[in-house]
Order: sequence, then structure tokens, then C-alpha cells
Amino acid sequence: MKFSKNALNFKIIAEVGSNWNGDIKTGKKIIKKLKDANADAVKFQMWRASDLYDTNHPNWNQIRKSELTPKHALEFKKYSDGLKIDCFWSVFYPEAVDFLENLHVKFYKIASRTSALMDQNSLETMQAIAKTKKPVIISMGLGGNKRKIQNIFKNNKKYFLYCVSKYPTKINEINFELMKKHDGFSDHTEGYLAPLQYAINLKSLNRVKFLEKHISISESVGPDKPFSMDIENFSEMIKHIKTIISLKK
Repeated sequence: MKFSKNALNFKIIAEVGSNWNGDIKTGKKIIKKLKDANADAVKFQMWRASDLYDTNHPNWNQIRKSELTPKHALEFKKYSDGLKIDCFWSVFYPEAVDFLENLHVKFYKIASRTSALMDQNSLETMQAIAKTKKPVIISMGLGGNKRKIQNIFKNNKKYFLYCVSKYPTKINEINFELMKKHDGFSDHTEGYLAPLQYAINLKSLNRVKFLEKHISISESVGPDKPFSMDIENFSEMIKHIKTIISLKK
């Protein structure tokens, strides 16, 4: 898997989630700040609110507003390309794959709920991504069947991320030994102690390793804000991690 920059074999992905507030201007502001923070990639989520949430959900209005449409995806991909920062998506319905292929995305993300086949479109979405034969990053926080997933993506490069699907996750809920058996870490803890420990624990960088972290800015609102890191601390985390990783070379 080739990211736009960073010679180190350790890639840091900023997960925006709902923190763009359904507003293109806010989303672009986040992308620019992440570029300045030296993130390797920015990731959004492409889902349909009615597929994942009940309309009686107490935060329905904000959730519906945060639904990222093809128009939004086009805007963010063009803007990211101009800044030379990779932009990609967790995809939750198969039609989104067809659209993103037209944007020439380099790779895809599978969320834990998708790898665990929790939603009506989960299997069909993974099959659609598999047909692209592009690399796929897969979170395993809800116990997906790894053997079946490997079979679905038999023609794709696959990267499995250790993940605890609790928001936020307490650091004592993380199994750092089990994490070593994965290709990366999708982190939902507060602060960056767990990501630093992950970087320290790595024994080898003979293949790419990933860290994914939810980020936000002061304007962010909605369900993802409470367990997201502000970009200033995210930038500090990146500096510390890259120092640790560089010492392993």
C-alpha cells in the first residue's frame, strides 16, 4: 500500500467520523489542519442514516445531517488531492463503492460492524470492495470471522486492525499482546498513551503498520466528539510516534 508521503513503514490515519458536522467548509478545514499536522491520510465514513439508525434516535437530526453524500465525497477527494493528503472512506453500502471507484480512491476501510456482518448491507458491501482488488483495511472490534473475511478478500491486500469497540475505551481494556498479531490499531481511548505504547511495542516494521485515531476540531458536534482527539494533540502524538518509529530503523 502506497501513501502519498512518509517513508516510514508506519501510517497514521485520522478518522473524521461525524466531526465534520455535515458541513463542507468544516470538513475542508479539518483536512487542511490534518495536512499541517502531518497525518498520512484522512478518512471519512459513507453510510445512509436510515440503514444504521432508527429515526426515533435522540440525535437523529445531527446524524442525518452528518450523512456523507457522493457530492460531499467528491468535494473532499478533490480538496485532499490538491493538498496531497490521501483521502478514503469506510463504506457501509455497496453503491458507495461504485461512486468512489469513479473518484479513483486508492484503498478502502471496513468498519468493525461491517466485518462482523451486523448490518443488512455488510456482506454485499465487502463483496463490492473485493471486486475492486484494491487494498483494504479491516477493523476487528466486534469479532468478525477472519477466515471468512480473508476468503472474501482473497484477491486484495488485507490489513487487520486490533480494535475495542467501546467509545471511549479504557486503556486497561486493551490487550497489547493480542494487538501484536494485527497489522495496526484502531484506537478509541482518550489521549495518546495507548498509541505511544503501541509504537513502542512494535518489534518489526518489515510491513506497513497502521494507527487510526478519531479527531475533531472545536467546532465539531455530534456523537463522535466525546471520544475524539483535538488536532493539536493529534499533531503532538504524530511527532512522538514518528520519533519512536525512527529509532527502530
